[in-house]
Amino acid sequence: MEADEIKKILQDVSCGKVTVDAALTLLKAAPFKDMGFAKIDTHRALRQGNAEVIYGAGKTSEQITKIVARMLADGQKTVLITRLNKNAAEIVQQNIPIFYNEEARTAIAGKIPEPNGRGKIVIATAGTSDIPVAEEAAVTAHALGNETVCLYDVGVSGLHRLLAHTDDIMTASVIIAIAGMEGALASVIGGLASCPVIAVPTSVGYGTSFGGISALLSMLNSCASGVSVVNIDNGFGAAYLASMINHIGVN
Repeated sequence: MEADEIKKILQDVSCGKVTVDAALTLLKAAPFKDMGFAKIDTHRALRQGNAEVIYGAGKTSEQITKIVARMLADGQKTVLITRLNKNAAEIVQQNIPIFYNEEARTAIAGKIPEPNGRGKIVIATAGTSDIPVAEEAAVTAHALGNETVCLYDVGVSGLHRLLAHTDDIMTASVIIAIAGMEGALASVIGGLASCPVIAVPTSVGYGTSFGGISALLSMLNSCASGVSVVNIDNGFGAAYLASMINHIGVN
């Protein structure tokens, strides 16, 4: 939707021809920006609360650069790019300033917002090998305006490591539990926490872990109430959901 079209809607609201609710509906249904190779949903934040996120895998660095530039030019203050490899990030960086986390394979263009959620998101990993997924979750959470606390290498094979962070677990608004192998961390945290727990199975483990499927099934069969599960290695999806929970009731 072009500026003159939005202006016409606002003028109609001002003179009483269109109600506020009707105008909001028109804005929510506004068309995308067609770039040929991509169609940018410029009004997703109005409909869903957060802007469209760029999935970097499979896109050329030129395509990513053009999409980011267009989103920033259209007024988007923060642009999140996931699954962005180092080489592509370096090329994008030559044209647009970005904050790039190589371990997370995630980048932010524009301004990183101040935390404005109800509380904090705790991100816990069973092992050090799960940290890349956790870092993707952390960068995503920061881009969406959340305070995060990261607890790394607190798996159930050394339960005292997790119990040393009981205060963080008890005071969290939502917890992301990330684990491979047998995926038991989510159930343990679910039995300690009074907030929602989002479990993320990872592809870490030996042969019978089946690339994370064993952890996925274990988490789906968790005996702890209040545990939900996202897909294997999906730190982004977990953080997006956690942010939605952490912003319930926030204007």
